[in-house]
Amino acid sequence: MKYPIEQYPSMKHSNRVSFSVKGDYALFSDPVTRVGGEKCSYQIPTYEALKGVISSVYFKPTIIWYIDRVRVMNPIQTEVKGVRPIIYAHGEKEASNTLSYYTYLKDCYYQVEAHFEWNMNRPELERDRNENKHYIIAKRMIEKGGRRDVFLGTRECQAYVEPCEFGSEKGAYDDIRRLDFGFMYHGITYADEAYSDETEGRMTTRFWNPAMENGIIEYLRPEDCPYIKPLRNMNIKPFGREQGNFTGLEEFPEELFEEAE
Repeated sequence: MKYPIEQYPSMKHSNRVSFSVKGDYALFSDPVTRVGGEKCSYQIPTYEALKGVISSVYFKPTIIWYIDRVRVMNPIQTEVKGVRPIIYAHGEKEASNTLSYYTYLKDCYYQVEAHFEWNMNRPELERDRNENKHYIIAKRMIEKGGRRDVFLGTRECQAYVEPCEFGSEKGAYDDIRRLDFGFMYHGITYADEAYSDETEGRMTTRFWNPAMENGIIEYLRPEDCPYIKPLRNMNIKPFGREQGNFTGLEEFPEELFEEAE
């Protein structure tokens, strides 16, 4: 299978959305710090975490959300908390607790711009590629605060989404020309979002070197990340009548699609 980005069907209209996300705490875990059971947040949101936010607002397997950029509105602050995570039982052992220290970001406020593109790994959903429909629903769901619970990095960090104009208000880092954050986790490419022969049929993790300029971080597209590492093989879960799961198309008569064309 070939995945040339320039051959993806171009969207007929701009489908970019902007929203703000706020939360008392965030935990964008650095994988390196999790080996010992304790977690320490990156200083800025990961691409995958913000993609999770917009996916909680509106998700369809027909589309893939791309995070374009984020604006850090509040000063970057951390707070260490002592937590007692559960150690689950294995075999004859009983479940117990241990003490760990988690380092959270606090008083988080971000402005985000994102857009969607068709998921070309889902040919069975081709008839669901109605750009105007998905764009209108996505904007409506942002106004409603999302379809599912929104959180920043991890489940205990509840967050809230609302529409905003990207660039409005005064940000804490507007006057700082550049801040670099070093080597950092970008996100995971699952098999149903593969973009190359190397990522096809696999779960692949991505890394990059982000920088913030005047409070804004421009995210690389997944296929542009300079460092990737395959984790394991992975199959795509198919959708359709043969698989017995709902595609969102079967309930409509064939005549409607013919009229739309």
